[in-house]
Amino acid sequence: MNAPYIRQYSEDREITAWFLLDLSPSVDFGTVDNERQKRTVLIDFVTTLARLLTRHGNRVGAVFYGGRIDRTIPARGGRIQVLRLINDLLAQPRLASSPPTDLGPLLDAGRQVTRRRSLVFVISDFISAPGWERSLDLLNRRHEVIAVRLVDPRELELPDVGPLIVEDAETGEQLFVDTADQGFRRRFVEAAERREQTIGSAFRRAGVDALALATNEDLVGAIVRMAARRRMRRR
Repeated sequence: MNAPYIRQYSEDREITAWFLLDLSPSVDFGTVDNERQKRTVLIDFVTTLARLLTRHGNRVGAVFYGGRIDRTIPARGGRIQVLRLINDLLAQPRLASSPPTDLGPLLDAGRQVTRRRSLVFVISDFISAPGWERSLDLLNRRHEVIAVRLVDPRELELPDVGPLIVEDAETGEQLFVDTADQGFRRRFVEAAERREQTIGSAFRRAGVDALALATNEDLVGAIVRMAARRRMRRR
């Protein structure tokens, strides 16, 4: 035809997405006025993402962790799969107590159930015994991992509301504290900042994308920001 032509192939590949879900007792914490707990944010996020993904022919699966691996839902597509995932999440019992959370087994289970390269959402508050960082790094070497961190504002800063009895959600240990003490509130903020730095450093070392979801934050806005940030990185 007296002109060169280039044939370009566009391969349409389905995505397999996995949700690694931390359902330990600390996820049942929440202080927002409408009692929106971190678990509520987790369920809303999984519901929204699962529906968005399956609408385009992709498959979704999940691993439930509550001190141990409680359940694995194989990856499938379709509306029925989303409904099953939501139903199982709502039916998952809330634990009154459990051993200290260790995210290592959850991340290792994610590597075992995912046979092919997948998009993996690790959804947790990342309040865990140390050592999970290596498992996250190993998971990210094989898959595309997004760490979704559940946060409540009162985990970062305490208001002055006078004496309180606080209880560890996992061990049940109780402690009397006086939030009117400025020194105590300052030490609390400093400890929270150190925890934030430690978790952020772990994400950066593993090379994973990270999204913070707060109990007082608009979920749709957070998802839009996550998608926009990922688009920018691909350019």
